Amino acid sequence: MSRNGKLATDLVQKLERDIVTGVLKPGDKLDERSLSERFGVSRTPVREALQTLAGSGLVATMPRRGTIVASITVADLIEMFEVMAELEAMCARLAARRMPRADIEKLIALGNECSELQEHADADAYYEANVNFHEVIYSGCRNSFLERQTKNVRNRLAPYRRLQLHRPGRVKKSNAEHSEILEAISTGDAERAGKLMHQHVAVQGEALNDLLAIVPRGYLEPLAS
Repeated sequence: MSRNGKLATDLVQKLERDIVTGVLKPGDKLDERSLSERFGVSRTPVREALQTLAGSGLVATMPRRGTIVASITVADLIEMFEVMAELEAMCARLAARRMPRADIEKLIALGNECSELQEHADADAYYEANVNFHEVIYSGCRNSFLERQTKNVRNRLAPYRRLQLHRPGRVKKSNAEHSEILEAISTGDAERAGKLMHQHVAVQGEALNDLLAIVPRGYLEPLAS
């Protein structure tokens, strides 16, 4: 790989992290010159990195606006959560059958961390622990293709999943759901693990309405007139 290629790969990881963690938000402009100055590189690897992120759907090039962190329509949001619920349910089912004891211990430790953070009502800190909890389940499914696809969709939905935790009572409910999922996985109950995970991730009905009510301006694309 060329030097520019390596720099571009590194930039993809850094920008992806900024988007996933909310440092960069949907609608934020991504200017090549500003990014090259920020990261101390030429504009070539920046351009390559933005092209890669565009391919994954995390950024978009808009007429008269340039490259921005991608936002989505309400219909996209509903469809993505539908797919995410199925992918994570599959991960949980397979993890219940395949996860080694060492990873179950990691999951227990992360479950305890989530419980501690829930007591402090810190939604952002809880979100980070929540991501780690789910990633142990992704890796525990022992299917690398499924793990990659699940992470790709997770990253695309990250700004919206983070917002979910700011709904009143959601952190407490999420933590209670984690406990049930953990029990199902640790006892090898694959069907229950999948069902619980699907319910945990799915956003529909009142939960969808509550999420849409707190989505900031710019996170969702307006409906075409």
